[in-house]
Amino acid sequence: MTTQPDDSIRPFRIAIPDSELDDLHRRLDRTRWPDELPGVGWDYGVPGGYLRELVHHWRHTYDWRAAEARLNEWPQFLTTVDGTTVHFAHLRSPEPDATPLLITHGWPGSFAEFERIAGPLTDPAAHGGDRADAFHLVLPSIPGFGFSGPTRETGWEYRRVAAAFGELMRRLGYARYGVQGGDWGSAISRELGRIRPREVIGAHLNLVPGAAATAEPTEEELAALSPAERARTRASWERTQVWNRERQGYADIQSTRPQTLAYALTDSPVGQLAWIAEKFREWSDHRDHPEGAIDRDRLLTDVMLYWLTGTAGSSARIYYERAHAAYWGEPPEPSTTPTAVAVFPEENFVLLRHVAERSNHIVRWTEFDRGGHFAAMEQPELLVADIRAFFRGLRSA
Repeated sequence: MTTQPDDSIRPFRIAIPDSELDDLHRRLDRTRWPDELPGVGWDYGVPGGYLRELVHHWRHTYDWRAAEARLNEWPQFLTTVDGTTVHFAHLRSPEPDATPLLITHGWPGSFAEFERIAGPLTDPAAHGGDRADAFHLVLPSIPGFGFSGPTRETGWEYRRVAAAFGELMRRLGYARYGVQGGDWGSAISRELGRIRPREVIGAHLNLVPGAAATAEPTEEELAALSPAERARTRASWERTQVWNRERQGYADIQSTRPQTLAYALTDSPVGQLAWIAEKFREWSDHRDHPEGAIDRDRLLTDVMLYWLTGTAGSSARIYYERAHAAYWGEPPEPSTTPTAVAVFPEENFVLLRHVAERSNHIVRWTEFDRGGHFAAMEQPELLVADIRAFFRGLRSA
């Protein structure tokens, strides 16, 4: 007998047992703290004083049940695509003619990072906007992340994820839709637009794969650019050098030995917190601590989605799978899908339009004066306005 594929979509609610929260609290209470050098700040990693205070807040003040209740206000579902579980929130707009929009997170993000943009996008009239700018939102968790994890087989790199999300949108009945994303979500969104150009009406990205300077620009290359783009290209190369020297280590580990890392992060909640909080601090438009840009309870909710699902290792595997894919190291394959880029100044890389245009159909390029890598959490109003403007332009074209 041939087994038919299971295309069903099943309702889902987050319901973490009390025993899991009790276990977390016991582990936090029994943390074994390392020593540290005096006076080095963040240079060697997360400072102990900062982390101890954040852990105390996590243990005694942070309210997971309140966060769980907020997330459960969103209709959530599970389905099986390409042999793996895909979790997603599906927020239908009250406007029947709303544009379907798939928004994808990255690492160390989660579907929860879109809490501050979901309402304005689905119901603009209730948030001072135009009803014509409404969206039906699909907010998936990447396979291996959160409630879409852990994955049970190799090969879940971003191209396979994009294909799975295309199938998800088909199951939901969306024949034409937009995509949006940053971090891994930008690679997945761009790829989905590339492979399904008849379905994806536009891709809005706040990071563009391969659009930063990866080698020192030559004088010949610089001479062909405008003065502004020339200065931006030099800045891009300088920031890339800093990244390679100071910030690339986490990706190298996750690209080579994610399983070894997983033992530490799955066993120690403080280890998991430090691994993620460091990135929120380094990658955001902060003043000193991550809370300069992102509310600490939102940061902790993101950490909880990794801790409670035990997906530190399986989420890291997307780095390994990409680094060991046949296409790794090759330039991006061209995409014809209309693409908008929202450029936030504290993004990890300085994006270059003339580089992005080599393999993308760029129709909108917006540079902001504030914000960083986690745009939906740091600058939700700016991101919402840019998404609205881009797709409004596509609808009126």
